[in-house]
Amino acid sequence: MPKAPLRVASAVVLALAVLTVPAAHADDVTPVAVTVNARAALATVPETGIGTNHAIWDTNLGTDQTADRLKDAGVKMLRYPGGSYSDIYHWADHTAPGGYVAPATDFDTFMRGVRRTGAQAMVTANYGTGTAEEAAAWVRSANVTKGYGIKYWEIGNENYGNGRYGSAWEADDHADKSPAEYARNVVAYADAMKAADPSIKIGAVLTTPANWPDGLVAAGDDGTWNKVVLSIAGSKIDFVILHWYPGALDKAAHVPDMIQLTRRQIAAYAGHGSERIGIAMTEFNTGTSSGGTNTQPGALAAADAYATLLANGVFTVDWWNAHNGIGTVTQVEGQTDYGDFGLLSSATCTSDGGVCEPPLNTPFAPYFALQMMSRFARSGDQFIGAATDQAAVGAHAVRRPNGDLAVMLINRSSGTSYPVTIGYSGFTPASGAPTVLTHTNGATSITGSTAGSAVSQTLPPLSLTTIVLRPASAQTGLPGAPGRPTASNVTDRTATISWPAASAGARPIVKYEVHRQEGAVSEQLGETAGTSFTVGNLRPGTRYTVNVIARDSGGGVSWASPPLTFTTGTPASSSCTVRLTDQTDWGSGYVGAIDITNNGAPINGWTLNFGWPRTWQSLSGGWSAVWTQTGPDVKVVNESSNGSLATGGSTTIGFVGNYNGPNILPAVFTLNGTVCQTT
Repeated sequence: MPKAPLRVASAVVLALAVLTVPAAHADDVTPVAVTVNARAALATVPETGIGTNHAIWDTNLGTDQTADRLKDAGVKMLRYPGGSYSDIYHWADHTAPGGYVAPATDFDTFMRGVRRTGAQAMVTANYGTGTAEEAAAWVRSANVTKGYGIKYWEIGNENYGNGRYGSAWEADDHADKSPAEYARNVVAYADAMKAADPSIKIGAVLTTPANWPDGLVAAGDDGTWNKVVLSIAGSKIDFVILHWYPGALDKAAHVPDMIQLTRRQIAAYAGHGSERIGIAMTEFNTGTSSGGTNTQPGALAAADAYATLLANGVFTVDWWNAHNGIGTVTQVEGQTDYGDFGLLSSATCTSDGGVCEPPLNTPFAPYFALQMMSRFARSGDQFIGAATDQAAVGAHAVRRPNGDLAVMLINRSSGTSYPVTIGYSGFTPASGAPTVLTHTNGATSITGSTAGSAVSQTLPPLSLTTIVLRPASAQTGLPGAPGRPTASNVTDRTATISWPAASAGARPIVKYEVHRQEGAVSEQLGETAGTSFTVGNLRPGTRYTVNVIARDSGGGVSWASPPLTFTTGTPASSSCTVRLTDQTDWGSGYVGAIDITNNGAPINGWTLNFGWPRTWQSLSGGWSAVWTQTGPDVKVVNESSNGSLATGGSTTIGFVGNYNGPNILPAVFTLNGTVCQTT
């Protein structure tokens, strides 16, 4: 069977995020402290959260066995017709000029599998070699003629890979390869497709923050791909599309900034009403063909990434791919890794026939990660804060509508069984042994048991463990959760938080509490009897995530509201003003310029201080001043030529910054100890 096209846009080296240590028994290991905080509410689990890709070159795309395997994994979104093939595929005659189309992979066969799986479809319309009219005819045939009711339609695949930024793997027959041309066509596609069925949702392709070619500006363009696409097509789209192949197994920490930066771009460029625009991760895979892709380390990373993406509000995460085919064969943690990007075995062999995969549709380890995710985080559950004090152990938690709570624990260590002690805030678990689901290295299924307690478990090496807990008392008569908060009048030190009132339960609501999230810990910022509260004593240039909780006259507490994230500014006026601009970006670094203006009394000698927001950022070098970095802190001292700044005087200095994750720019600068206004 022909293999899939290479799915990673740039060469990467797999970094196995597994802590290999000498084997240690749990009795000899310091217990890991896990904190779970029901008051630190995150996103609600969407119905379409767990997804995967299908491809028309996969002979097994439409088989009942494949559909049943995916259904058992809890897959609720299936994407078609398959990555870059989307931009050469013509649905009406089921052809893909220049590519291989397997038998029994046509659209109707795909939809039969979608229905058998119990999933929804994500369909990618052909932008590269197709037309808006062709896409509209597909919508009309699918939804009007055949009644498939397909809601989600993408316009193209990785269309920034059309050679505009150098690399070219995506078909694109348009003479103009610019983001502006793509955006103009998105508008045309959206108009034509929604004329056929106004109920559908249209998605446009964006670059993923800190992943090529994010940050690059091609000659003749008015900005980055994302800025141009959102500025032109923002009013016509309903969601944006990200793809992420981190090439390493320890990158889930990048997700909150990745999604926050995407939301910031949507808000900045997509125009009025942009808050309606959702985010879909329609291709995701953890590793590379060099190994670790379909063994347990990849499964642990997959579960961590899926949970983190969904907790941050992504409405679907779609694994690449259901079947893919054998790659480079290695041994990883005592298991054979076939270098296969699929969830399920394709039963293919190496070119010399020396190594063959297990029988067709045998699940690989990441399959069980998706299956564990679907059992841990069910549609309608709400992610809540969870954290640990041990780098080798990860934690995620959800609260269920019936009052239950589930905690998923990830032990990345290959040689240590970790005992964990779990503390809860805003939830009191029932006594007795909880339900425990476990998947371990090399296991061919998830096992269920009742073991340990709500506050004490032992995690096997290289394992996924989910514990499901009942509350100690019945959750009846409590207030409903307040609605989603909004922020207004945000300054450097204050913000006004407002929210829709909660519905009363058995007793009247007497007050609302505003809680700030700090990881899995909450800090109460204040309380009020009304539905608005002005928070003070905030820090300049700081991102805050808050929830609101209703409390009734008997002390009963509601669920936490959906989260609100906002960022404070800098002083509206100051004796100094600083402006930072990213002048030239190449995806892993940039040239920054800092303009410093003195608004106060004349200065003879100055020191500028700022800090890198993230550990993956650093200073490469600077000019027009003396630059030093200590830890995350950067100190910049004037040169003799620019040390004197008269009132209203200014100077410009420059630097090269490095980054290997989402590039959140520094926001707070002090000049001779005074916090400056930034513009």
